[in-house]
Amino acid sequence: MMNDDRIAELEVRQAFQDDLIQTLNDIIVDQQKRIERLQLQVEVLARRQAEMALAQGGGDDEAPPPHY
Repeated sequence: MMNDDRIAELEVRQAFQDDLIQTLNDIIVDQQKRIERLQLQVEVLARRQAEMALAQGGGDDEAPPPHY
């Protein structure tokens, strides 16, 4: 009977571990999707900033102030 109890305990632990692994995997998948969305947003913003800089004639680095 003692072995049956140990086997049951191990099965319960494995079930909890399987559930935890699935939960962590779901979190990682969600985080990866968020990271990809944020990367796209950063790329769009970088392009917009470059376009605005060119439109304002700021394509070159600004000259230093006259007191330099």
